[in-house]
Amino acid sequence: MAQIPPSGANNRLAREPSPYLRQHASNPVDWYPWGEEAFARARAENKPLLLSVGYSACHWCHVMAHESFENPDIARLMNEWFINVKVDREERPDVDQIYQGVVQLMGQGGGWPLTVFLTPDLLPFYGGTYFPPDDRYGRPGFPKVLQALHEAWVTKREEVLRQSEEFREGLGELAGYGLDAVPAALAPEDLVAMGGSLLKRVDGVNGGFGGAPKFPNPMNVALLLRAWRRDSGNEALKKAALLTLERMALGGIHDQLGGGFHRYSVDERWTVPHFEKMLYDNAQLLHLYTEAFQVEPRPLWRKVVEETAEYVRREMTDARGGFYATQDADSEGEEGKFFVWKPAEVREVLAPELAELALRHFRITPAGNFEHGATVLEAVVPVETLAKELQLSVEEAERRLGEARRRLFEAREQRVKPGRDDKILAGWNGLMIRGLAFAGRVFDRADWVELARRSADFLLSELWDGQRLLRSYQEGQARIPGFLEDYGDLASGLTALYQATFEPRYLEAAEALVKAAEALFWDGEKGAYLTAPKSQQDLVVATYATFDNAFPSGASTLTEAQVALAALTGNKQYLDLPERYVSRMRDQLRQNPMGYGHLGLAADALIEGAPSLTLAGARETVASLLSATRVTYAPTVALAWKEPEALVPPSMRETFEGRGPVGGRGAAYLCRHFACEPPITEAGVLARKLALVPGS
Repeated sequence: MAQIPPSGANNRLAREPSPYLRQHASNPVDWYPWGEEAFARARAENKPLLLSVGYSACHWCHVMAHESFENPDIARLMNEWFINVKVDREERPDVDQIYQGVVQLMGQGGGWPLTVFLTPDLLPFYGGTYFPPDDRYGRPGFPKVLQALHEAWVTKREEVLRQSEEFREGLGELAGYGLDAVPAALAPEDLVAMGGSLLKRVDGVNGGFGGAPKFPNPMNVALLLRAWRRDSGNEALKKAALLTLERMALGGIHDQLGGGFHRYSVDERWTVPHFEKMLYDNAQLLHLYTEAFQVEPRPLWRKVVEETAEYVRREMTDARGGFYATQDADSEGEEGKFFVWKPAEVREVLAPELAELALRHFRITPAGNFEHGATVLEAVVPVETLAKELQLSVEEAERRLGEARRRLFEAREQRVKPGRDDKILAGWNGLMIRGLAFAGRVFDRADWVELARRSADFLLSELWDGQRLLRSYQEGQARIPGFLEDYGDLASGLTALYQATFEPRYLEAAEALVKAAEALFWDGEKGAYLTAPKSQQDLVVATYATFDNAFPSGASTLTEAQVALAALTGNKQYLDLPERYVSRMRDQLRQNPMGYGHLGLAADALIEGAPSLTLAGARETVASLLSATRVTYAPTVALAWKEPEALVPPSMRETFEGRGPVGGRGAAYLCRHFACEPPITEAGVLARKLALVPGS
């Protein structure tokens, strides 16, 4: 008989630390977490497994949970015919990566919730994403799917097992896609060609790539800027990147009151988002808008960076320093309710004069641009236009608009906030450390660098023992062996943090992480990195970390860290694996730059010879040189400095040896391919040298 938890009881997910799994603890479904207990029962009872993968901020995951997993009749079918397993894709990205391949092989787009049916040996035989409770949206109802697959398992077992073997073969081919190419060195012109390919996909009106739904794709926007840097006569590359950043900053995908960015826009104009906020999106966008400020210092870029950093500090930072994973789209059971406004709500908060200003600026109308006559805020009418219409100075219009925004934000803070997934993930924290450290360095914001430092110190204390990294921390418990993305993201973040603090301990930790990652994940035969450690036992195929999706692959961030370490230490051995891996992936980089954006960024520094800039002299003597590095767009150059009396870290002897002040003046040593130019003592000369790209 089907096992249905009694009313009011919790299933075994109540014991799990993951907020996403605990959201399903009161379901009448007899859920298991991913693990041997579920697999053993499936083998013992000879039942297939029903695998459901999602994450806490996923709107359609919540929809399917309410429609199906909370439905006693549907739960009875699930419990009678299947062993049901819930996975938080943020905890087990390797499991998610493998089984997303099932729906891809079936010719469907992947996504969440992911629903896959497995044999007791974990081989898939059918899959999909969201299933409604009855036939609708052109999709079969979930009970109908359950019944058909149960009948197939009982009456057509051999056919099901044969199909599962075909899926195994297909998943193996997907996992190693592109790794059979003949290695070839990536050249500067290849990077420019990648930018040209991306440019063809840019929406010339609204920015971004393609149409709806539209994702920020920060690493690919960054790659447009890298290609422009190498082909500076092609202004279209820079224009496309900055148009994208402008339209996003002014659109509804950007939280106009609270800062930070939502996951993606459901339309091509960046107006109406899916409202969840992800740490990894905001980490990458923080870094990208900072780079944009170096390229073209607009006040809008500074505003976005300041507000995003403040959002992270206010909403996403744990008391011990780590950063939380996600913020939900829903509050009070409605998507976006926390973020949207109606005219009457604005007038309740603001005096008439300010209310009309806000209604006009954000285009808040009775019809609205969202559901039920509500409006997602966009910065539609520029402050200059408002000033002219109201016969005010621009400064006064800005002051009044700032006051209106402040009061609306304070009123919004009284609403029921969206839920938050408060687990601290090593990899995503690494991305935010990278973003905050870089932004703090460029904008000379010690408080942002301190946020990055506190996160790094927490991770190195609680999730890293000097040899192995754990992935997740929650409720006082560090758990789950780290994946490649955790090692790569954190190592990349620590190299950025060193360049903001010049504290060698962060560089030394990055070196240790890189060495551990190379031992745990590098497959010398394939010339590529595994997603999970070689010792991982619960995967039906080995998966390789190649594609950059919504966040970078661990192979890309690890490559970025390795190149930075080569530059900062002078140790050429750090380039051995990057050269092998990038040459292995050259064909994929050229053919599909959208799928390898962050690897393109890492490769840019690699083909430029791991450039470094070493400053020599006391802090006051290098201050002007350091300022030049802040305002100059030189994204491939790694920065090193130490106090004259400080000990030289063993791994940085080559970096500082023979490089001192010149005539009592601070000096800058710019090196590429481990060969240095004569020392530079003038800030203006340094800025010009940094901006030059050899061979472009």
